[in-house]
Amino acid sequence: MPAPALTASCVCGRVEVTAAGTPIASAACYCRDCQKGARQIEALPNAQRVADPDGGTGYALYRRDRVACTRGAELLKGYKLDGRTTPTNRVVATCCHTAMFVNFDRGPHWISVYRARLGEHAPPLQMRICTRFKPDTIVLSDDVPNHPGYPPALVVKLLASRVAMLFSRSSPTMPPAPRT
Repeated sequence: MPAPALTASCVCGRVEVTAAGTPIASAACYCRDCQKGARQIEALPNAQRVADPDGGTGYALYRRDRVACTRGAELLKGYKLDGRTTPTNRVVATCCHTAMFVNFDRGPHWISVYRARLGEHAPPLQMRICTRFKPDTIVLSDDVPNHPGYPPALVVKLLASRVAMLFSRSSPTMPPAPRT
């Protein structure tokens, strides 16, 4: 039986994003870009915290064809770290400055939904990645594997999900990221 759909909601409830099925992976990322992106969003007026207390940013990675904005798409805005030079968009609900997901102008076939937005039904954390970039003062728990970079198992999961997506009859449901 397929996993039920989960809904990611912004703080005020005007934006909802639905993710169907089991995520490809559930991870916390400590890379410099995720840390910088979290600080950028957290600096918005009345924004909620994006990074976890240990500096990582939690995501549930879903195939692009399994994610849809079901309410408030007009309120989404993509933020880029380096102006328009990067394909990465950190998408925020402008109504309450809530980080909702990360997607890409081109390239990756997945969308990274911020785990915190999925509430109590968020998939459990499976791994921490890019931990070599965490602050030296942070000591990570060993409750899940901690990887200094991108573990081969994650890469295999991403590749397998791409192959599955190629053979799927589903079509992408998430529109491209709104332009900043």
